[in-house]
Amino acid sequence: MDTISKIRDLARSELKSIVLPEYDDSRVVEAVRFIEKEGLAKVTLMTPDKVDESQRKRYIDEYYQMHNSKEVDLGVVQELFNRDTLYYSAMMTREGKFDGLVAGASHTTPEMARAAIRCIGIDDRITIVSSCFIMVAPNCPYGENGTFVFADCGIIPEPNGRQLGCIALSAAELAEKVLGFKARIAFLSYSTKGSARTKSAEKIAEGLAQLKEMSPDILADGELQVDAAIVPEVAKIKYPESPIGGKANVLIFPNLEAGNIGYKLSQRLSGARAVGPLLLGLKKPASDLSRGCFVEDIVDCVAATAIRAQ
Repeated sequence: MDTISKIRDLARSELKSIVLPEYDDSRVVEAVRFIEKEGLAKVTLMTPDKVDESQRKRYIDEYYQMHNSKEVDLGVVQELFNRDTLYYSAMMTREGKFDGLVAGASHTTPEMARAAIRCIGIDDRITIVSSCFIMVAPNCPYGENGTFVFADCGIIPEPNGRQLGCIALSAAELAEKVLGFKARIAFLSYSTKGSARTKSAEKIAEGLAQLKEMSPDILADGELQVDAAIVPEVAKIKYPESPIGGKANVLIFPNLEAGNIGYKLSQRLSGARAVGPLLLGLKKPASDLSRGCFVEDIVDCVAATAIRAQ
């Protein structure tokens, strides 16, 4: 069975409630119909008529109190909740009335990430919010039979070493939860284990150390060029001592430029399926859709989000 089918089957095994606030996007509406038909999750399309006015006012007050120390203007908060149903849906998710949130088809990544961070909140253990894609490449012998997790591809422009370690841990946990495989993590670079001495290599070494401190038994290595990370024959030549042996299935990019370029090249040149961006490091699962997404992308993001809530 292929990866996408496995994700959908696992979502069906324990139905979770997922809210989609972008009620006026035809792709989202069609995806909701498909999800309901296939029984992938208990989905709610948060149309304005489903908004309880007393609840909305309470959420505005709660949100204002949560962020009042940051000099958030009450009028601005009211506008956020009046504009559409994104913030209302995110507050309902925070409160546990939904198990997960999926949006981004008609909101930018900063808009979606800001709503998720400020309403749902950041996991105290991970401390940062990042993102990843599940990448499924056809007829590919690398990774986990062509399946990888790429991170971070959407949130943190220039992660420091500590942040790279947190990104790696949260991406690895997603891989194991959603995809069911043991994570083999590679911190990617243009050099392999000191073949070039740069600040970037020092940052990656710090990231690896941070990851090992948080999860001592996790399987990870870096810095590695991508061929040394995913091609066993190349790994034997460039770095035969590597504990992952060219079999990485979780790829951690040194910055957002590399991650975003990497996933889009894989998607367009190899026909890889990209599921995400899936937000990492939140207290409740959420996914940020690409504004160029197709209906099947929304369906798969909902399925992956539902699994994370199980």
